[in-house]
Amino acid sequence: MDKKLKEETRQKVIDVLNKARSMELLAITQYMNQHYNLDDMDYGELAGKVKLIAIDEMRHAEMFAERIKELGGEPCSEPSGKVEQGQKIEMIFSFGAELEDDTIAFYNQFLLVCRDNGDSTSAKLFESIIDEEQIHFNYFDNIHGHIETLGGSYLSNIAGTPSATGLLPSGFVISARGK
Repeated sequence: MDKKLKEETRQKVIDVLNKARSMELLAITQYMNQHYNLDDMDYGELAGKVKLIAIDEMRHAEMFAERIKELGGEPCSEPSGKVEQGQKIEMIFSFGAELEDDTIAFYNQFLLVCRDNGDSTSAKLFESIIDEEQIHFNYFDNIHGHIETLGGSYLSNIAGTPSATGLLPSGFVISARGK
């Protein structure tokens, strides 16, 4: 493969890695905003879990940045959109589920770009992150379902719970796996 073609294929991979990174940056700020709002609404247990998911997203953003640097690119620093602020609890978890579902769909497409351009390392990175995004989707979707089905009785059982998550560097996925 000639040098120009190698550079073009590498740039295609860097571009999708940067798109993914910008999506992670949005997820981080969105979930931290939701974490603060849930904590203010006195839903500490939910706030703590959303905070841990935000930490997972921070780890993902860093993993994408590291791979971009390995490929000779420059990681982006702008989120892919604007944070939805002031969401009511009835909207937070359906919003998160939709955000994660969209992310999974995009990342599956980005994974194909990596494979099509001969970068199995970046493809594997997307595969592992997709698995974690699926765990996030399942959590958001389950909580949304509980709120939809049980409404106030579910929320009243969670109201007043502590939000302390400590300084767990592992995030939601690793904590859920018991590591």
